[in-house]
Amino acid sequence: MEMFQLDFMRIAFAMAILIGLTAPAIGTFVVQRKMSLLGDGIGHIALTGIGIGLVTGSSPVLAALAVSVLGAVAIEALRARSRSGADVALAVLFYGGLAGGVVLTGREGGQVSLQSYLFGSISSVTATDLYVVAGLSAAVLAILAIFGRELFLLCQDEDLARAAGLPVRFLSVLIAATAAVTVVISMRAIGLLLVSALMIVPVAAAQQVARGFLGTMLTAMAAGVLSAVTGLAGSYEYDLAPGPSIVLLALAVFLAAVGTGTVLRRRRTASAAARDARASRRVDVRDVSMDAEPEVLGG
Repeated sequence: MEMFQLDFMRIAFAMAILIGLTAPAIGTFVVQRKMSLLGDGIGHIALTGIGIGLVTGSSPVLAALAVSVLGAVAIEALRARSRSGADVALAVLFYGGLAGGVVLTGREGGQVSLQSYLFGSISSVTATDLYVVAGLSAAVLAILAIFGRELFLLCQDEDLARAAGLPVRFLSVLIAATAAVTVVISMRAIGLLLVSALMIVPVAAAQQVARGFLGTMLTAMAAGVLSAVTGLAGSYEYDLAPGPSIVLLALAVFLAAVGTGTVLRRRRTASAAARDARASRRVDVRDVSMDAEPEVLGG
């Protein structure tokens, strides 16, 4: 195919696969922890980092990475200590990060650059960008593989994790920091305003058809890769914006999963009802044979 003969498209597809794997993987933990807006909050905080990078003339990506990780730690600190809870903590950092980013980039006349970070520009990534994303993606997936059981227990029940002796504060910060890294590595491809969708929508789709936490995660990663690759190919073919195209494909996968999940649940319900009916008939036969009076021959 023509698109695979172009160097920048090969780089873009490789980055799409990496992001399609990484974003839903950490998104599964975030959804289970009921913090689906975490990615959005970190994305807004990253805007301030981009503004700092543009103002100081340093790398906007590295500045966004540093500010996002610090913001993720602040979110966990506010969530743990503030009575107002996680929702207000996210809202506070939402608006602060957005305002700081707009003010800083506006001062430097960086609206054009800011646009590419807000909505993504995967076709403009370089081989160096790909190497950085590959390294950070490998680090995120390695952390999830090493601390997967502990993070799962934390997401299921924080009190139970604390009772089990797990370092709850460290694990909470680890999830938030890992999500921050995922947001930053995805912003060049999907855009900061849309990256949260690739963390959440494939997970929501997987929950419709998969069973168990690990099954949901693997299905979500497959849905993420499918959405990223087909969305990127469609954007090239029809000259559309890559980031929004990938998100729309993810939403299409979600709708298909909802339909498939409905059919699967009906079949499971029907199968369970049939098994219960067969078991009930077997019980009735045993009851009759136990309670029946023995027939007296010649009586």
